[in-house]
Amino acid sequence: MSLEYPFDYAIIFILGTLFGSFANVCIYRLPQRLSIIFPGSHCPSCQEALRPWHNIPLLSYLLLGGQCARCKTAISPRYPLIELSNGLLYIFLYHHYHLSVQTAVFALLTTALLIVSCIDLAHTIIPDAITLPGIVVGMCTSLWLTPVGVRNAVLGVVLGGGLFLLMAVLSVIILKREGMGGGDIKLIAMLGAFLGWHAVLVTIFLAAVLGACVGLTLILLRRKGRREPLPFGPFIALGALLAMVWGDTILTWYVSYSL
Repeated sequence: MSLEYPFDYAIIFILGTLFGSFANVCIYRLPQRLSIIFPGSHCPSCQEALRPWHNIPLLSYLLLGGQCARCKTAISPRYPLIELSNGLLYIFLYHHYHLSVQTAVFALLTTALLIVSCIDLAHTIIPDAITLPGIVVGMCTSLWLTPVGVRNAVLGVVLGGGLFLLMAVLSVIILKREGMGGGDIKLIAMLGAFLGWHAVLVTIFLAAVLGACVGLTLILLRRKGRREPLPFGPFIALGALLAMVWGDTILTWYVSYSL
């Protein structure tokens, strides 16, 4: 699809920033086990409720000069960055899948992965509030809304979750330490439900390669020790995003190259 319909892309981008704004709420509240519905958006410092014009994605941050309208406390640049990232990701998916139900499903999944990645980076946890309902939602979308199919989705859950569970058990037995967290196991099972077993294998492969490259780079730069854990959720999320768009191409290339 070419960029000959800029208005469509603008609408998709705006929609992405709106969901990105909600993602910010989840990123802030889920690790604290707070409701993502009540109370409404407010300043974490002075607790002042945000006015509608204070909560416009991207624009409000710029108009307020990056600070609370009441107490003037600095607002983290993470907020507009998340909104911008989600908007760009929605454009990326729309450009590939056009306007379809599958685009909508993958867009919501991408927002969930963005939330998971940010929480894992900040707190080294992956909230069950996203992954467990996500497995059920993924199965439903695979059955009724996307061409994945229920059989493929079930195999994805079992294969993805099973492989990570096996890795976790072997790590404890052989290395005497945790090698794969429970959150990662549930996350890959959720992706299996949404994407099916072919794509989940591609996701695992890409996540392993990306994680190894970043981990080795950080060790060489002496930013991390060999035994320091590295949050794996963001690599799974990035691998899943690539698998959503180019999964079949990557799998075909890998099989042909291996043979």
